Amino acid sequence: MPKKNLKKAVRASDKKKKPTRPTVKTASARVRKKQSLLRAVRRATIRVAAGVRRPRQLVRHENNPVIEPRGGNYWEMKATFNPGAVYADGRVHLLYRAIGGDDVSVLGYASSADGTTFDERLKEPAYAPITGKKSGHKKAGMPSAEAAYCSGGGWSGGCEDPRLTLIDGRIYLTYTAFDGWGSIRIALSSIDLGDFLDKRWKRWKRPILISPPGEMHKSWVLFPEKINGKFAILHGVTPSILIEYVDSLDFDESFFIKSSRPSNDRVTLRKGVWDSRVRGVGPPPIRTNEGWLLLYHAIDERDPGRYKLGAMLLDLNDPAKILYRSSAPILEPDFDYENNGFKAGVVYSCGAVVKDGELYVYYGGADTVTCVAMADLATFLQELKRFGAPRLEPKTPASRPERNGKR
Repeated sequence: MPKKNLKKAVRASDKKKKPTRPTVKTASARVRKKQSLLRAVRRATIRVAAGVRRPRQLVRHENNPVIEPRGGNYWEMKATFNPGAVYADGRVHLLYRAIGGDDVSVLGYASSADGTTFDERLKEPAYAPITGKKSGHKKAGMPSAEAAYCSGGGWSGGCEDPRLTLIDGRIYLTYTAFDGWGSIRIALSSIDLGDFLDKRWKRWKRPILISPPGEMHKSWVLFPEKINGKFAILHGVTPSILIEYVDSLDFDESFFIKSSRPSNDRVTLRKGVWDSRVRGVGPPPIRTNEGWLLLYHAIDERDPGRYKLGAMLLDLNDPAKILYRSSAPILEPDFDYENNGFKAGVVYSCGAVVKDGELYVYYGGADTVTCVAMADLATFLQELKRFGAPRLEPKTPASRPERNGKR
């Protein structure tokens, strides 16, 4: 064969070989697109079947995720998600849950002037579990009954899912304290606002466990102001709103709040609605002219495995009374960064703030990254009232749960 024809044959052969790898990628993209389309059709079918009129939803920021794991920092190399939030001194401050190479959950710090660009982020944790010698585990709580539990990949326990509340110049932190073995309880700590802003992390008050031993509790939050002269701790949202009123937040080790255990097998499902399984409270309540705005997490039994976010409006003077409840989710795990991570199909919020009339909701995507979604607060509330389902049926007031054997 002449050299000229031989070169043509070689070039033709190379052209046939080159498309091999791109073809695989294209096929994969087609599969993902098909799966995404099928999910969208399924969700649309559920909405049509329920006859739901959708309220204003939160709008994701175009630069999500706003905080991602950093390989250069061992303590946050795997996940940075579920942040608590507070607005103070003209900036939004986050304490986000971070998981590193040792699988221990600690809290990292980041702040932003505009609420979406986090230009300040520390290289060291702002809060970490107290180590103890007992059983060789982290002393996030005293060991109790064994529990097969792992949240967000934190196999070794630590400080999980922080909520921040600013009350009278002091920042209060509630979080899930997991000892990496069997104790899953609610811990409370606090720090002076000035110390917080100056990053004097050693000034955190030693945490105290406020939920009972031997029980699993998560997602307790503080109201940002006193109600009827008392501090209010919201410790249950299903099947009804549960609030403990206390004179002081300076607890001692003999005090704990008795609460209904939020076990799904003990809660009657709300049939035929998007939030048939309510999982728990999101950020601390936000005071508005229309009532206390409360965000919460739920799962639709017809669309299992997907954590969604909803909203309620509670009465300002009697927050156990639900005024309005969203008839559809305000945020669903539809984006790539909410499905590619440690746990697919999860949007989980622990923090929200109001800045210049805008509601900023900070949430974890796929138990891996931190994201933000926004809405004009006034419009959001009006549409929640318009499209939300008012709680019209009379409810029998729940009896006050026992506390330390007393009512």
